[in-house]
Amino acid sequence: MNLTLAEVAAWIVIVALNAYVLFGGADFGGGVWDLLASGPRRQQQRDLVAHAIGPIWEANHVWLIVVVVMLFVCFPPAFAAFGTVLHIPLSLMLIGIVLRGSAFVFRSYSYGPRSEQRRWGQTFAVSSLITPAVLGMCVGAVVSGHVGAAMKAVDSGTAGFAATYVLPWISPFTIAVGAMAVALLSFLAATYLTIEAAADRALQDDFRNRALGAAVAAMALAIIALVLGAETGVMARLIRPGWATLVLAGSAVAAVTSAVSLLQRRFQLARVAAGAWVTLVLWGWVLAQFPLIIPPDLTINAAAAPNRTLAETMAVLAGGAVVLIPSLWYLLRVFKGRSSLVGSR
Repeated sequence: MNLTLAEVAAWIVIVALNAYVLFGGADFGGGVWDLLASGPRRQQQRDLVAHAIGPIWEANHVWLIVVVVMLFVCFPPAFAAFGTVLHIPLSLMLIGIVLRGSAFVFRSYSYGPRSEQRRWGQTFAVSSLITPAVLGMCVGAVVSGHVGAAMKAVDSGTAGFAATYVLPWISPFTIAVGAMAVALLSFLAATYLTIEAAADRALQDDFRNRALGAAVAAMALAIIALVLGAETGVMARLIRPGWATLVLAGSAVAAVTSAVSLLQRRFQLARVAAGAWVTLVLWGWVLAQFPLIIPPDLTINAAAAPNRTLAETMAVLAGGAVVLIPSLWYLLRVFKGRSSLVGSR
């Protein structure tokens, strides 16, 4: 298959998004378990989450920055559509990221009363839950074709506020996708945390049980999303025989492998399979939607900037990667050593 320069740029965006989901996404999942910490080891659970993500968690947002900048520079019409139709959920997501980061720092370094630390902890945990849910709802809005339809209404001057800026991202399908995103990231984080808790078997079992519960929830929500979105073009292509279907089948195998590995206490294998599951879910969606960037009509090539802009942007990105990737590796090595962590993978 001969890819255009625009399609190569689009795949780079997806790779960066994949990295953000595996690295930063699992940090959000850690925040969910901070919110849901319970039982006699509740404080130990929260301490483990903070220890795991503390040293390098903020660095994971570099992948989101790559996604945003690449969309802005390489695909201006798509960036405009996302920023227009989805400006409410994307604003909520950005507010959640800022609140989450600030609250985590204030909780960790606060010298005030315990009640103050508890309030910051609640802000951190709730933001960790809401942010990936909203991001998943935005993905659902794009997949359903509602963003493309709303943008046409904006261009024609017939847009109503609710129909254009609210209803595209609030529907049973988008809510199911948002809930599935939270469940998947929570599963990812809990699986990683089983390795972090290797020195304490009881604490390890806490996160093992949470990972299994999140896996069941994610599987159930995936089925619900497939049923609710079966009539949309992208979801129909996802379940139709083809590459997307093979990737979807691979994700099912990875999901079962990760769950069985957790049951057998093979946590290293469970971590690899968990990452593969989440990755294959993402790529199944991408393959089902390709070559569209915004269904039902806007293709990657139609939304692309001039080839010179694409080439120069990718050249700068390649130069930055020479600095970025070794720097991230060194950061992980310095702060985490040989330990496995939610923020590093």
